[in-house]
Amino acid sequence: MVYDFNCNCDTHQTCFLFVAALLGGALTSIAGGGGFILFPALIFAGLPAINANATATVAGWLGCGVSLAAYPDELSAQRRISIVLGSISLIGATVGAVLLIYTPTAAFDRLVPYLLLFSTLLFAGGGKITTWLNSHLGELNQDSWRSLLFASCIQFLIAIYGGFYGAGVAILILASMEMVGMKDIHKMNALKMLLMTCISSFAVITFAIAGVIVWQPAVLMMLGTVIGGYGGAYYARRLNQDLVKRFVILVGFIMTCYFFIRG
Repeated sequence: MVYDFNCNCDTHQTCFLFVAALLGGALTSIAGGGGFILFPALIFAGLPAINANATATVAGWLGCGVSLAAYPDELSAQRRISIVLGSISLIGATVGAVLLIYTPTAAFDRLVPYLLLFSTLLFAGGGKITTWLNSHLGELNQDSWRSLLFASCIQFLIAIYGGFYGAGVAILILASMEMVGMKDIHKMNALKMLLMTCISSFAVITFAIAGVIVWQPAVLMMLGTVIGGYGGAYYARRLNQDLVKRFVILVGFIMTCYFFIRG
């Protein structure tokens, strides 16, 4: 289903979306959670929920791809798992994006507050979820084929979710990597950014073919997320990570409440 929506942003909307993209890009680079800013901002600008979701995916895509340049050594050191999980992510993201395209707009509108609530709770309790899963499944060795198979199955489901909606997907990816025994945070971040890039790339291609992306705000916000991401990375070591995470959680719950009331 193709959605035809013409967004003629005035000066105020343009400034609002660009500032939202700056903040979203900065949050993503510091603590994650930029999707809690990008998606609602596009809704407030007047886009239908499906168009807003697809456009927000495009807005965050370039920032993920550019960040890979910071991790060449970490990625080359885990080539096998990068190739396997990256390939799985491409397939899963396409499935999720197609599901979104064929979801009726009214149905997706009803899903939005629940998706926001789920992703906010996921972001807030990511560490506890990982601890619980490890205690019930047992820690795996990241170099074993059993771990790779398990990680592939989990990543396929994560990629479907990422292609369909995406907010909170970074937390899911990090949790799955901890579940398979990864300990090096730099390698985990490198693989996380690679998988998020793979998910976003094929989702963007699918959305572009279906015609659900609104390109004017997408390009504007893409620029904002790149600038915000660079700025966030620069100040990341100077900011209190816990305070930033709490701010993201607060924004997530405010947006969730708003969309429940709005619906």
